[in-house]
Amino acid sequence: KPKEFVSDLAVIGIYYFKDVAVLKNELQSVLDNNIIHGGEYQINDGIKQMMAKGMKFVPGKVDEWMDCGNKDVTVETNSRMLGFLHNDGEHLIDYDVKSENSNIIPPCYIGKNVVLINATVGPNVSLGDGCHVQNTEIKNSLVQTHVHIKNAHLDNAMIGNHASFDGDFTSISIGDYSVLE
Repeated sequence: KPKEFVSDLAVIGIYYFKDVAVLKNELQSVLDNNIIHGGEYQINDGIKQMMAKGMKFVPGKVDEWMDCGNKDVTVETNSRMLGFLHNDGEHLIDYDVKSENSNIIPPCYIGKNVVLINATVGPNVSLGDGCHVQNTEIKNSLVQTHVHIKNAHLDNAMIGNHASFDGDFTSISIGDYSVLE
């Protein structure tokens, strides 16, 4: 953080490198020379070495930053991303989805080996691989992989991997391997 004004831009921790091998070599140099700041190796030291060798860095501009640090914003971000991908014509539903008496309302992402029985999914729902959804309505929700959901009406929900949910709750956030019955 310079004492004199340099820029009103901030580093948000997202980088794009055209040739990642160059960065890898510089980071190897950081490791080999045991360059440590704050008790750890820093990507900035590799980047500084690249700059010292005359490589150009161009700042990108982020029009909007959505912090996915809580359920509501994460679910909202998922919904917006689904909308962007759907509008771009991306195929978001795996061809192997097994659907029985079910309805999918776009935009939705539905992964591999998903089973839908008497379910309405969407809009704005992501279902990870291996999910089983039965007698359920889900909208505006993010569900990770290998989740079993039945008898539910979910809106603004986020469910972690390998969770099992049976119930009539609406706004939930449960983590990996959780069970609500």
